[in-house]
Amino acid sequence: MGADSRQGRAGRGGSRRAVILAACGGLVLTGCATMPDSGDVQLVKGANLGDSQVRVYAVAPRENADPDEIVDGFLEAMTSDDPGFATARKYLTKQASRTWKPEQGITVLTTAPDREQADRNADPDNQGRAYPLSGRKIARVDARHGYLPNSPVKYLQSIHVVQQPSADGKGKEWRIDSLPSGLLLGEADFLRNYRSVNKYYFASGEDWVVADPVYIRQRQDPVTRMDPVTQTVKALLEGPTNWLKTAVDSQFPSGTDLKAGVTSLAPDDQSTLKVPLNAKAERVGAEACRRMAAQLLFTLGDLTSVRVEQVELLKPGGDSLCRLGKGQAAEFAAVRNTAPQENPYFLDEHGKLKTLAVQAKETDEPDPVPGPFGSGTTPLTSVAVDRGETRAAGVGSGGRDLFVSSITTEQDPLPAVLSSRAARPADRLSAPSWDGRGDLWVADRNPADAHLWMVPGGSGEPVEVRTPWLQTGTRVEALRVSADGVRIALLVKQGERTTLQIGRIEREKSGAVSVGGLQPAAPRMESVTSVSWAGPSRLVVVGKEAGGVQQIRYLQTDGSTSASSVLPGLNGVASVAAPNGDGAPVVANSRSDGIVRLAPGTNWQPVVEAGASPVYPG
Repeated sequence: MGADSRQGRAGRGGSRRAVILAACGGLVLTGCATMPDSGDVQLVKGANLGDSQVRVYAVAPRENADPDEIVDGFLEAMTSDDPGFATARKYLTKQASRTWKPEQGITVLTTAPDREQADRNADPDNQGRAYPLSGRKIARVDARHGYLPNSPVKYLQSIHVVQQPSADGKGKEWRIDSLPSGLLLGEADFLRNYRSVNKYYFASGEDWVVADPVYIRQRQDPVTRMDPVTQTVKALLEGPTNWLKTAVDSQFPSGTDLKAGVTSLAPDDQSTLKVPLNAKAERVGAEACRRMAAQLLFTLGDLTSVRVEQVELLKPGGDSLCRLGKGQAAEFAAVRNTAPQENPYFLDEHGKLKTLAVQAKETDEPDPVPGPFGSGTTPLTSVAVDRGETRAAGVGSGGRDLFVSSITTEQDPLPAVLSSRAARPADRLSAPSWDGRGDLWVADRNPADAHLWMVPGGSGEPVEVRTPWLQTGTRVEALRVSADGVRIALLVKQGERTTLQIGRIEREKSGAVSVGGLQPAAPRMESVTSVSWAGPSRLVVVGKEAGGVQQIRYLQTDGSTSASSVLPGLNGVASVAAPNGDGAPVVANSRSDGIVRLAPGTNWQPVVEAGASPVYPG
């Protein structure tokens, strides 16, 4: 089998697909397996559910196969790398093969679809048989490669088979004449065949890029025959996902595509990738071309299988449009003008803001920051440090007032920039968050008047953010804004449940700001207690699934995840903070262990016995 075992299903025939391990690499503990030359095909379950080294090769239907085998064989053939899904199509009637379009999208279930026995009484004339397919649907991948998650819901469709004349005309054979659209995969098979990459587009009217995660094929795409690099470039040229497109711009002119016939792209020995485009891009100006190349460089930076240091865009005839290197593209990054190395901050037991050097030893004492937040003249309950690490915003004791202060120079306390009128401290201001523009965000959790606020530049007149979804009985418990200022992670509380939602920030020339397009980022978690950005499209989340225990894990902003994304366990986590890059540790506040940190490749280590509100800039 492959990643999803279909063992133990009533009426299911033996597996008809072959699994090839492309390399041993730890998959087989005793060495490479040999292919047996006798005996029945046995069902096996892969030890590593998401390992991209596992290759599945579909097997064509055998002569006189019964209808059960036809359905089983087709479901298994959908999980293969067969070019054009040619083998899978052999299970279909000619008409069904013409109309079936696997590129229309993917339905993702928790496990491989459960095929039930056909109800023969439903077709008394014996013209065909309908096989119910069931499972728990967790996501849909649309035709633009966007991953659309949902809370697990019941999936129920069917495959219909009929008899048709055999190829030699001497008998009849069973074939599928009706089936669900697109591909139908269990989650493990999906993660084995597909991988997440970030496309990059410019924030509307701005000069920095925004990540737009999509899924591409791990290896050659069966439909387009494109390798992963070419798939990624084509996905970028097709434009942003439907969810993000209203908040970003692409510098590629409408209709820009790869030159006809291009299915493989690879960097040369100078790590330069040459990308031939169609005629739509021929007349772009020099600056627009630079931005197009920057979009490509950021996008290709997510592909660890290739090293691209420079991109050159080509006209259809082969002439150069422009070329751009990584160093030049850096000016378009969302995180810029920050300190040389991000440092985590936290509040000690007295509400004073302190910083912890990333390379500090366990015996090193954290340093208080300059200014009223470090001296304790303005004790805080929560805090956020701006991207440049020059200012901080803090909510004072009692949760009523939001203050902003320098953390590089001494200064007197300044008046509050925003205040809540809620009666209870727990109903007042949330922890604040800075975006990459220098704007400050905070939620007022007042049950009588819940609002989301944005303070321009951290010191301007507060702007009430339009939130049509923030209705009576709903409030924002916590928030974190992305560095690009286009997306916002929200812990939305409704009743007794707190869910993680990703919102799209849209700004108008009039100065009005709104957050809309909320989509779930952790639909399988019953409750979420803390969230932090951990890169352009990744989050660190503290929460628990229904009936489960609290866990800390990485999630993509589109809600997708993998089995390898769970961080080591930690008791009683109240909050968590992650760096934008990979070098610094994740920091958390444990009710039993105080402030702790998790450096790459290690386990949780104590920092201080008492503290709260760990944060990285943002």
